Amino acid sequence: MNDFQIPSSIIPLNDNERIQKLHTYDILDSPPEDAFDKIAILAAQIFNSPIAQVTFVDRGRVFFKSNISPLSATEIERKDSFCSIAILNNDVTLFENTLNVPELLSNPFVSMENGIRFYAGAPLRTIEGLQLGTVCVLDTEPKQVTQQQLKMLETLSSIVMDELELRLSTRKALRTQTDMMNRIVHDLKNPNTTIALSAELIKRKAEDPKIVADFADRIKNAANGMLTNLNNILELSQVESGGFRLNLQEVDVFQLLNAVKKNFELLAKQKKQNIKIICNCPTTIWADIVRLQDAFTNLLSNALKYANAGTEVIINVNAVNNDLIIEFKDQGQGLSDKDMGKLFTKFAKLSAVPTAREHSNGLGLSIVKMLIELHNGKVWAESEGKDKGASFYISLPIN
Repeated sequence: MNDFQIPSSIIPLNDNERIQKLHTYDILDSPPEDAFDKIAILAAQIFNSPIAQVTFVDRGRVFFKSNISPLSATEIERKDSFCSIAILNNDVTLFENTLNVPELLSNPFVSMENGIRFYAGAPLRTIEGLQLGTVCVLDTEPKQVTQQQLKMLETLSSIVMDELELRLSTRKALRTQTDMMNRIVHDLKNPNTTIALSAELIKRKAEDPKIVADFADRIKNAANGMLTNLNNILELSQVESGGFRLNLQEVDVFQLLNAVKKNFELLAKQKKQNIKIICNCPTTIWADIVRLQDAFTNLLSNALKYANAGTEVIINVNAVNNDLIIEFKDQGQGLSDKDMGKLFTKFAKLSAVPTAREHSNGLGLSIVKMLIELHNGKVWAESEGKDKGASFYISLPIN
């Protein structure tokens, strides 16, 4: 046996957290799989043992994902499993002869005829240090093993965890794609309805130029909204897939901000808002002008969208050390503590709502974050609380 001492309780202090993490992998009660069986078979060959298992320790039982043994069981009670002991140990738990371990003599799998005499189990440890189960080998005969064999068992346990993490990442990616597709469909239905109804009304009121112009504007706005949504989704997909490259050139940030401001002047006028740019420093940096304009557009659009009519949005530009700091400051609805924890995540729903029923797909801030980080910059927000306005900052390296 190794130096590990069996504690009086086999329930670790973090058991609730450990079990919650185990359940996120959706591995319990799943059928046997070749990938896990091969790992168990390899463990049995390394130790020349008749029994090898990949196990997961649940609240009251131990589930066998793989069970290479004469018995066909898929689980046993937690209190009777050696793996329940092994997850308490950071290293491989080794019992070379269970009859020499007083705490194990009452175990039914030790006291039975031709009972278990040898056990070695390497814990399945998550990146957070939570131990979910083991890759283990057992024998009905006592056995002495080498350190190399134990190291190989640890390697097999890490392979199991790599497989679990890969599956978890794949499921998350699929869920994200499904969520995105659902949102795309939802976001495109409303403007399509607007376009269809407006076109029908134009046909009926073709003799009235004012009505035609009004509904033509509605069609244009709906089409532009759909195009913006599709461009955002395409941009996000390109960044996440790694197929996105910056086209760096000298960019005058002050001129670019003025161009973005000009694009929003009509919208700001409709809400009686004012956009003001304050800059007292050189603003030339190396950047991708198109992507930087996308980031500025998203932040200015949000500032106007969530600010009340008749307020002012100020864009402050300052040089601090070797960084250019651009602040988009509004007098809008502000951010709660809960909002601050969700900023810059995809599809985040914040407490603020557009003040003129404008549309938001929840992607803008996440795109800003990715675009700025591609420039080796940073993005963050500050707010004194609800109804006290907010400032969104971009920091970009000058050199």
